[in-house]
Amino acid sequence: MVILVVATTTDPASYGPATALLAMGNWKPGVSFQGIRSKVNGDVRLLEHDKGIVEEDDLDNRWEEATGEVVDEIIFLSKHTAVTNRPALTIHPIGVPHLKEGDVPPQGGKPGWAAIPSPRMTPWLILLKKLAQSHNLVPEFEITLEATHHGPITNKPTMFVEIGSTIECWNRKDAAQVIAQLVWEGLGIGSGEAIGNWNSACGNKKVLLGIGGGHYVPRHMDIILKGGVCFGHLLSGYSLRMEDGGGGTWKHAIKASYDATLEAFHGGEIIAHLDQKSFKGWQKKAIIEYLNEQNIKIGKPSDFY
Repeated sequence: MVILVVATTTDPASYGPATALLAMGNWKPGVSFQGIRSKVNGDVRLLEHDKGIVEEDDLDNRWEEATGEVVDEIIFLSKHTAVTNRPALTIHPIGVPHLKEGDVPPQGGKPGWAAIPSPRMTPWLILLKKLAQSHNLVPEFEITLEATHHGPITNKPTMFVEIGSTIECWNRKDAAQVIAQLVWEGLGIGSGEAIGNWNSACGNKKVLLGIGGGHYVPRHMDIILKGGVCFGHLLSGYSLRMEDGGGGTWKHAIKASYDATLEAFHGGEIIAHLDQKSFKGWQKKAIIEYLNEQNIKIGKPSDFY
């Protein structure tokens, strides 16, 4: 089983951390295929391509076909953009489960699809905050989660790790070093043990499925950080398309995200957490009724600790 770390030369916030990661250890040349180069260190494969980070679909399946190696998970290094331009280091799951057939995803993926989320995201977020503090990036940089969004299409547990939010930040060597250190320590590439393997990561086996809120899901993140609880998909309010009378794609978005989260956390207890202040009364009622119909447990903050 191998882990793919994916970078692109078209993005300094991707290429910078990849370059810093390569400088940290004894990497050897790996397989090149379809214009993609690779380096090898233990069970980690660092892939580099020359397209936009969301443009190379099915890299995990294509790697398996090219090498015969089974992919365990996939981690993408990328830039983050925000209207505020605030410096940030972010982690998030991917997918566009709210889009319907015929929609054109603006940033990759396929309509209705939610990737299997990486179980590592909670412990990596905690480690990311620690590393950022040790490199004096805090409080200048915000360390945050983002809601589920964009592609590319993947078939194994996936997460994005990003540097935001301007070209000056994307080129910051200290930020790149922090992301490289996160990957190095998080995957145990040196002599350490990998951080975030599901069997050892969350002792209480409770997993948060976030429903509602803004793009940076602050109410969900408060619970995650306070209790160290693992999380799967985080569906912001804009990804729950609800129409009067109950129509829209919101039911599919919740179900697809729940199923993908369940697949990621074998033996875990998936509990939905609603950002209740982000919904109108009829929306909250409809969501709760649907979750009950699907036998998806709903939890208050105290239920996750």
